[in-house]
Amino acid sequence: MFNDIGPLELVTLIVLAVLVFGPDKLPKVIQDVTRTIRKIREFSESAKHDIREELGPEFKDFEFEDLNPKAFIRKQLDNEDLGLKEIRNGFDLKKEMAEVTDAVHSRDSDTSSSSSSGSAGGRIDMTKKPETPDRDDRPPFDADAT
Repeated sequence: MFNDIGPLELVTLIVLAVLVFGPDKLPKVIQDVTRTIRKIREFSESAKHDIREELGPEFKDFEFEDLNPKAFIRKQLDNEDLGLKEIRNGFDLKKEMAEVTDAVHSRDSDTSSSSSSGSAGGRIDMTKKPETPDRDDRPPFDADAT
């Protein structure tokens, strides 16, 4: 529960608690808080037990952690009956990316060698060149733009 509290934050909380409650009342406040947390946990466990009893024997392996969407999806993906591990292992992204980069680099080296020889070799120039308008041609007029 308090896994992300650092030592400086813990000291700050202790000093703040001593300042707010005072050294006389602090032990009683700590006891009251721990008793309340204990009662909440007991209530939660009894509620879980009651729900499991009401669901019946069909849901004997029901876990409340499965209600968390992440845990539910993780459990379903790890299910061996679906065969998803084989599908997941069939996709090797690093291997496919390496193949693509090899193909791109080999194509670049092939086109650079053919272009360095001076022949076009059926290559099409895809660069956009600006068109120079004739002297009599006016640029297109857009009435909505003005």
